[in-house]
Amino acid sequence: MKKIVLSALAALTITTAINAETTTEVSNTEKNVLDRIHFKGDLRLRYESKETFYKDGTESTNKSTYHNRYRLRLVSAIDLTTNLKFDAGMRSGYGNPTSGNQTFLDNKALSNYFWQSLRINILGFTYKNGDSTIKVGRHPYMIYRPIKSQLIWDNDISFNGVSYNYENDSLSINLGINQPTYAEQVTAKDTINLYFVQYVQKIKLEKSQLNVGAGIYYYDGIKGNTPIYGTNKGTGMGNTLVNGVFKNDYHIAEAFTELKFKDVFGKPLTLAAGMAYNTAASDKNFGYDLAFQVGKAKKVHDWQVKYSYTDLQADAVLGAHSDSDNFGGGTAAKGHAIRTKYKFGKNTYLAGTFFFNTLYAGKKDGKPEADYERVQLDAIIKF
Repeated sequence: MKKIVLSALAALTITTAINAETTTEVSNTEKNVLDRIHFKGDLRLRYESKETFYKDGTESTNKSTYHNRYRLRLVSAIDLTTNLKFDAGMRSGYGNPTSGNQTFLDNKALSNYFWQSLRINILGFTYKNGDSTIKVGRHPYMIYRPIKSQLIWDNDISFNGVSYNYENDSLSINLGINQPTYAEQVTAKDTINLYFVQYVQKIKLEKSQLNVGAGIYYYDGIKGNTPIYGTNKGTGMGNTLVNGVFKNDYHIAEAFTELKFKDVFGKPLTLAAGMAYNTAASDKNFGYDLAFQVGKAKKVHDWQVKYSYTDLQADAVLGAHSDSDNFGGGTAAKGHAIRTKYKFGKNTYLAGTFFFNTLYAGKKDGKPEADYERVQLDAIIKF
């Protein structure tokens, strides 16, 4: 992995040097040091309730929990040249790979929060030239997701390695070599590598745009390995474990379609469908997601509502990297999700998310099938 990163950094340095010889934009427009530094962040306060009702007929197995939580994210970037920048970011959550949530505890003073759980989740270089972008180091992933689907990838996942994106008005190509075990909270006994490629075709229609895409996400080193992250609490997050190790590898094929309308009765409308199929597992290896979104919370007083129905069999995707909220995180469940957002100020939002799921038998500690309900009410400030 170190060789990959060092080689990519060397390539970026050479490319930057070549670019400097062919353009004088940087030297002719000397920026003030402060103009080269960019900061942004957000703070989310959340009230959350979760209820699980196991279908074995005994009330003693029912479980309800209630939490007050926050998530703090801080991101900075330094323009080294016109095309090359250094990125750094921190997020709360003690290094949880799929969540920055931190729960307020009754026995802990408020002064102990907000800083001690912050961990670096972005640290690397971004090189952009024309339609091409290269990210090296720890970085937010560059993968297209229809209506931000979390069927395969949770919103908060960071990649560790090298990723490449080529995008214009007609297509998008994403590929990369990454290493999930080059991160915090790793408990996997063996190294895991991830290779991926994704292609998206953008088709402009008379009153809409159609995006059709496919991808391959090839994990090397999952089968026979132990659960990847300590935050998974020693479970497979829905994936099948045998004697504490993964039964299968995860070579995931993805396909999706997305239709976007700019104006339907005065509001943007997006429809999407996606599927995931794990070619390395012989059963319980399929998942799909159907969704639509009305509106977009872009300007003050704008609102949006998204509905999705997801069915994700146990070994369709890697549970440690898929949606950490739906189903209580991971795979082996199906159900409905309703996500709402309202922008009531220049940088302030209110949001609500409601999950109504069925957990398949065996998802949690060998327990029977269960109904799972989760409510999240958010207040968000961006700065």
